[in-house]
Amino acid sequence: MDAVAPPMMDAAIGEPGVACTGAWDDASRWIEIFGEVAAGRTEPLGDLYDMASRRLYGLALWRTGSRDLAAEVVQELFIRVAEHGERLASVRDPRWWLLSVTHRLAIDAVRRAARREAEPIEEHGELAAEPVDHARAVDAQRAWALVARLSAKQREVIYLHHVAEMSHAEIGRCLGVPAFTAASRYRLALKALRGMLGRTT
Repeated sequence: MDAVAPPMMDAAIGEPGVACTGAWDDASRWIEIFGEVAAGRTEPLGDLYDMASRRLYGLALWRTGSRDLAAEVVQELFIRVAEHGERLASVRDPRWWLLSVTHRLAIDAVRRAARREAEPIEEHGELAAEPVDHARAVDAQRAWALVARLSAKQREVIYLHHVAEMSHAEIGRCLGVPAFTAASRYRLALKALRGMLGRTT
């Protein structure tokens, strides 16, 4: 089956919160859907896809740098959700479970495709909001090119903090690392960006 990319994201690094409100914040709805799928119902999977695919695709894209790999990751994730069945009932918070599994699947996808050149992440305009003027467009393009030069781990924490609006503790929980490690990666990413900005001014 060919992987199909979810709807394009409408969030940008410079505009946190654009696509981070609404259903994502309602933990009870996620638990309800997982409970329904655990009970053998497949209809709620459509709602789950609508609620989660943009955020999960964005995370996978930032981790892999490849549109095709990101779409494959999301597809594989939802196959796993369907296959987990009754085991989903034991998941305490489906949101972080989905992000954590997406993270692991993205790493695996990159390893499988290690010999294939990744698609430059700066080509993915779906992760950037439309600029309101030319000056902003130039700044956004410049920032996007710099972010693309960060390591995958650094891009990942930038995405989770600024786009997914996650705290360092939540990022650590998602990635399976201590909160201080997540915070350290974020600080190093910012330091790297500042250094690149200094060299380009």
